[in-house]
Amino acid sequence: MSKAYTLFQLCHSPSTNFLFGSSKSHRVMNKLLPWNINAGLYMIPGWKVYPTLHFCKNVQTTTYEVVNASYVPTAQTKEEKEIKDKSSAQLDTVGAFQKLPMVMPSVDILYSALKKAKRVSPTKGIPNIAKRERNRGAKQLDALMKEIAVPLRTYLENFPKKKYLHPYERSLIELTLGDGNYEEVLGKVNALRKNVVSVGKEHASLCAKSLTKREAEERLSEGRKKIEEIFSHEGKAVDALLHIAKTLRAMPVVDLETPTLCLVGAPNVGKSSLVRILSTGKPEICNYPFTTRGILMGHIAFNYQNFQVTDTPGLLKRCDEDRNNLEKLTLAVLSHLPTAILYVHDLSGECGTSPSDQFVIYKEIKERFGGHLWLDVVSKCDLLHKSPVVFITDDDNPDHVELARYRKLGPDGAIHVSIMSEAGLNELKVRVHELLTSQMAKIKSEKSNQEI
Repeated sequence: MSKAYTLFQLCHSPSTNFLFGSSKSHRVMNKLLPWNINAGLYMIPGWKVYPTLHFCKNVQTTTYEVVNASYVPTAQTKEEKEIKDKSSAQLDTVGAFQKLPMVMPSVDILYSALKKAKRVSPTKGIPNIAKRERNRGAKQLDALMKEIAVPLRTYLENFPKKKYLHPYERSLIELTLGDGNYEEVLGKVNALRKNVVSVGKEHASLCAKSLTKREAEERLSEGRKKIEEIFSHEGKAVDALLHIAKTLRAMPVVDLETPTLCLVGAPNVGKSSLVRILSTGKPEICNYPFTTRGILMGHIAFNYQNFQVTDTPGLLKRCDEDRNNLEKLTLAVLSHLPTAILYVHDLSGECGTSPSDQFVIYKEIKERFGGHLWLDVVSKCDLLHKSPVVFITDDDNPDHVELARYRKLGPDGAIHVSIMSEAGLNELKVRVHELLTSQMAKIKSEKSNQEI
């Protein structure tokens, strides 16, 4: 072999003092090769010169934590958590009521728990009768406690807290169930769970300390009886939770990204009749106020596009403090959902609310929710007379030109329709389609602005 030199060029940093390879070859090469710190050169006598360029990275340590079964840097995780917290704070989704768990009646929970607990047998291989009996009693009481407590804990974990709900769903809970009733029932269920766990553990411990077979049997019977008494006395909270789940699950689901038409007006002005004409919704129609006792949902299909229609309870002329929960439901829909408004007026005298009062209600809602897309409709136009019906509560001030015009024709630009004669219905459907198309464009625009 001819005498020559081999050149190894390393990308060197002050913290780097190694060669790629095993630790053994590292030690050997360090002994054989003269190290030039400045040039970073190794020269070996007897070898040919082959220049080689090696790249190495500085080692950087980073702390990690497991997130969704993956290792993610801690700094990134904090940012993601902040984003997640912000998104949850915005509460842009609805539909939590449809995810509520199926709640069993309290009688079924107790019966199932007693049945399963009685089937628990003692640990095998215990020859002493007393020890075997106290083992069986302790295990059965523990099983009875768990068979009751576990379902209750599951309910508590899967019923959402109000603060994490969309504002619209929070309003539905308060106005449908009563203010504070939701939290009160969940609190009673949690108290029941804690009592059952406490009593079950206490009597299971006493049973495990029994000295004789008879004592173990007595303590098992006492513990079982005590748990049954507690659950029978406080189990009504479970049935109340069952009622809440059924009530909330029956609430209509509103898609926030689908244009929604909300019919608003005084009671008995014909909103429900128009919902039947315009959509698939089939609300109850009767000739008395507050026929609509909740939020009813229907759907419209125009040119392969789906839209939503909501029928809301009627509004009366009074301040918010005096409004009932049905009226507050209507205001909650308008306040928290991106809806277009179809305001319905009845000037025929059939609805029971005078045109003057309807005018006041209309002006109030128009002022409060003027940012919504809007369409006015005068219903029952076939019943309108040349001389409008005069109510005792009507304002006969001749100087009120706008009110005088309203009593005759309704608001400017209002469509006059009649369900009986079908007058104006075709025009109404066209205008509603245009309104919902504009609402769709508005929703998309707002969504794109949020993404930016």
